[in-house]
Amino acid sequence: MARGLRTIRDGVTALAMLGFIWLIAAKLNDESVTVHSGQFHAADGDSLTIGGERMRLSGIDAPELNQTCERNKTIWPCGQEAKRTLQILAASGDTRCQGTERDRFDRLLVVCHAGGIDINGALVRRGMAVSYGSYRAEEAQARHEKAGMWAGTFEMPRSVRDHAQPGSGTRSFLGFFGW
Repeated sequence: MARGLRTIRDGVTALAMLGFIWLIAAKLNDESVTVHSGQFHAADGDSLTIGGERMRLSGIDAPELNQTCERNKTIWPCGQEAKRTLQILAASGDTRCQGTERDRFDRLLVVCHAGGIDINGALVRRGMAVSYGSYRAEEAQARHEKAGMWAGTFEMPRSVRDHAQPGSGTRSFLGFFGW
């Protein structure tokens, strides 16, 4: 009988130790979540501001504000259209954005929801942004449906930004002349 009680005691002690270790690990991984809700302003197709806080939508990459795309042999301002789409999606009174990390420009990386819709995913699904690691299924759907940018041709936003980086002006200038 005493042996059985010792086995139970040892099992309970082991479980208590595992629970304690789990609590410590959870506390070490505990990142403070920053949540914003209210009236947001779209700075571009994947950035929002509220008050003094600048936020970047996580997992997506929208065309640059001055970027153009082509569809049906017509040039259209896809960067401006992405911004308008984000503003419409974020205009809901129940929009809520939250994140735990910041990018190199000190913008809070967020996922935003409004009316039960993941705004980040909705932009990708509408073809107004590409997946940047998190929304591959939504991008596949947009490609299949030829939504937004996928209805024609466009340069990836990352590539547009790379051409605009300091030191690349000569390359862009020469590219203007077809060199």
